[in-house]
Amino acid sequence: MYLDRIKRKKVTQAAEEFPWTVQSLNSFNVLDFTTSVTFLVGDNGSGKSTLLEGLAYGMGAYAVGSNNSVASDPLLHHARLVAEAFYFERRSRPKTKMFLRAEDVYGFIKAEIAEASDLEAEASEIMASDRPSATAANMLLDTARSIRQSDPDGRSHGETFLKILGSRLHTGGLYFLDEPETPLSPARQLSLLFLIQDLATGGAQFIIATHSPILLALPGATILQLDRHGITQTEYEDVENVSFMKAFLQRPELFLDTD
Repeated sequence: MYLDRIKRKKVTQAAEEFPWTVQSLNSFNVLDFTTSVTFLVGDNGSGKSTLLEGLAYGMGAYAVGSNNSVASDPLLHHARLVAEAFYFERRSRPKTKMFLRAEDVYGFIKAEIAEASDLEAEASEIMASDRPSATAANMLLDTARSIRQSDPDGRSHGETFLKILGSRLHTGGLYFLDEPETPLSPARQLSLLFLIQDLATGGAQFIIATHSPILLALPGATILQLDRHGITQTEYEDVENVSFMKAFLQRPELFLDTD
């Protein structure tokens, strides 16, 4: 465990300004993280992603796709307001702190392709210089070749997403994942569940905003429900998304009847 608790500072936030217009964020003073995996659930607009972004900002996580800190991402400026409203209680320091949204996969792919092109251009410049070095140029070209052989723009969105997670997640890290199920099939979501479980058992901590009944089934995880009443711990069977999905799969015709 790397993040134990956040506790609201004795500062009054402007309730009429976002993100404090989100009721779940205004109605709690202390939030404890007691298990290696914590899920944030709730309907669209409930505040789960906004809270997750604030936690990532407050812990100094870097954002995959840009390799910048969450603090420097212009799309996450509201996360600063959330982070500055709370004290962060840490038990120890993780080796890495990462924030990942499903849409950041595209940024990651672009960054890989750009890196390969830059390495190739640098190798050409070395060979065209007054003091060419075949050894240095070949080292750069080998790295570029390795990137291109991984075919970063030839894999599916879901395959790339799992590749990123598989290569970036380690047992000594703190990870904030925002709806990681988005690009994944149900079978791939189960693969992700096993990956998270293995890493959490080895010492990693995850805080994940999700709608996925598959991910939420991870044994031993804490599920926090965000709604207009605040943030409350709930059981798997009581998550609205889970009960709705069960009902739909059992009798889809009841939901699709247009008569």
